[in-house]
Amino acid sequence: MARPLTPKLSPELIARAALAMVDAKGEFTVPELAKRLKVSPSSLYNHVTGKGDIIELMRGAAVAQIDLAGVTAGDPHWSAAIRGIAVQYRNSYAVHPRLIPLLTAYSVRDATTIGMYNVLAEQFARAGFTPARTLEAITVLDNYVLGSALDVAAPEDVWDPGETAGPSLRAALDAGLGRAERADEAFLFGLDLIMAGFERLAP
Repeated sequence: MARPLTPKLSPELIARAALAMVDAKGEFTVPELAKRLKVSPSSLYNHVTGKGDIIELMRGAAVAQIDLAGVTAGDPHWSAAIRGIAVQYRNSYAVHPRLIPLLTAYSVRDATTIGMYNVLAEQFARAGFTPARTLEAITVLDNYVLGSALDVAAPEDVWDPGETAGPSLRAALDAGLGRAERADEAFLFGLDLIMAGFERLAP
């Protein structure tokens, strides 16, 4: 029998199917994924060693949406490059917010994601950050970006304190809740604060 011209399975197909399951349910199992792909679980294990590998494929699929070459084209100022990566990083995970809790249980091994961290580390080194401070800065950026991506998926009324809200909180909620741009504007406001802090720390 002639072999198919294209393989039935590939890392890209596995990642796409797993992401669809996570987007829908927030979780997946290898047997469920195999069923969705219409293959046996053993066929999946020809491409991955287990759930951790599949999560890394999904991590890579999300980070692959970041245009690192575009961000660093023309040798921009280090802070502009880092800010550009942060914006795309947040937007890529905002599409798949239910993936984020799964990622925290696994060490980052995906080559595409490591590539992004390489660029971030290089930019912080250009700014004169020490290696230890570079790691701290990347951690701060990671925490903020992923938290902001989760905020995109939050309910429209993120806070519902009822009568327990004091006047200042009530005024803030009345001014900001229900606006489609709330999450984006808050993210950019916070990112500007973080970048200003990084710039003050640069020698």
